[in-house]
Amino acid sequence: MTKTSYRAGLALAALLAITTSVLAAPPVITDTPMPSLAPMVKKVGPTVVSIATSGTIKDRGNPLLDDPFFRRFFGTPDLGPRERKFQSAGSGVVVDAANGYIITNAHVIENASEITVTAQDDHQFKAEVVGADEGSDIAVLKLKQGKLPAAITLGDSSKLEVGDFVVAIGNPFGLQHTVTSGIVSALGRVGLNPENYEDFIQTDASINPGNSGGALVNLRGELVGINSAILSRTGGSIGIGFAIPVNMVKNVMDQLIKYGEVKRGLLGVNISTLTPDVVQAVGAPADTQGALVMQVSSGSAADKAGIRVNDIITSVNGEPVKGAPELKRAIGLLHIGDRVDVGLVRDGKPRKVTAVIAEGSASQTIAAADIHEGLDGARLEDADDSGGVVVRGIEPGSPASQVGLRTNDVIVGVNRTRVANLKQLKEASAGSETIVLNVRRDNASLSIVVR
Repeated sequence: MTKTSYRAGLALAALLAITTSVLAAPPVITDTPMPSLAPMVKKVGPTVVSIATSGTIKDRGNPLLDDPFFRRFFGTPDLGPRERKFQSAGSGVVVDAANGYIITNAHVIENASEITVTAQDDHQFKAEVVGADEGSDIAVLKLKQGKLPAAITLGDSSKLEVGDFVVAIGNPFGLQHTVTSGIVSALGRVGLNPENYEDFIQTDASINPGNSGGALVNLRGELVGINSAILSRTGGSIGIGFAIPVNMVKNVMDQLIKYGEVKRGLLGVNISTLTPDVVQAVGAPADTQGALVMQVSSGSAADKAGIRVNDIITSVNGEPVKGAPELKRAIGLLHIGDRVDVGLVRDGKPRKVTAVIAEGSASQTIAAADIHEGLDGARLEDADDSGGVVVRGIEPGSPASQVGLRTNDVIVGVNRTRVANLKQLKEASAGSETIVLNVRRDNASLSIVVR
């Protein structure tokens, strides 16, 4: 054998040895399962449903067509409010399979006259609204008939930490049972809608339109949040999504099932978040965090507990209060009659008082559209100081928006009659096709005609 043939033989033997080792992978690799979320997803998947809604909403069209002068000059008939049909889709989570209860977002079923629930196996069911709470954006549905196969296990959102792995399950853009994963990016996010009760979980798990009302679960398959909103310039996911913590969901859900509504109590204060200059002005320690009491309603729970103007509320039942949104949320989730320990700073010194949460005014439940059609789309509440009716929010493009009402306007009169609350506003507006509102906006007074 020549040296050349000998070397060729060695090369061939080496190549065969390498090929054989590649084809016959060591048992330690082939027998070891790869990490996967599949087992958890298979368990949780049937508890997440698709929700399709349909109904009609009022559409006033071009506001010029509602102007009497415009109609008379151009001969345009008075068409009045018009209606248009709509369809929308979202997600939901089964929380009680035996009784057919499903959790979703309030905005998913808003104005819906027909609700269809589609399970993972494509079975469809008709559902009705048990109750919806706009302030927390939570709604409870109940199947009219039929039964869903499984309910999700509720977790404890208070145990979440930034960096925990989470999975979002829902129906983005109609793509049923889409699963995405990520981490908890932040906790306690507020400010998306200052008028609501917010304590969002922020996550980078991909959330898109259609995910609303779907599940955010931990790696054990426990529900830790209800996906609710995204921050986006395009309408699609950019890795900033928000979910309502399950502990808040449970509180609201229990009241909706029991009462059909959330019976929130009141402390009876007007508050604002502290700023460093205010802390200095009221003589509090520089590191003080909390909510500044700007006004105390006479006879309220706060008044009876001895809370005063310029007090800084720093805690509720031992839980720190960082600002006005946290205080509003903490009080808003308490029940009427609950005793609450309020920590505060007065004249630079810490104090503690006990308040009994009072019942809100019944007139606070009056819908704006029940007062006048032209106010539809406005969220109205009694002013804490009995000084009129506060506009807490305006739906873009709504009749209330078109007549010129703005968020934080205060309605103090209607048709030359002063009003102190919603009940008086409704009584003074009764039977009038056209009403003239006396409105206080910042430091100015103006009149707004509503037809």
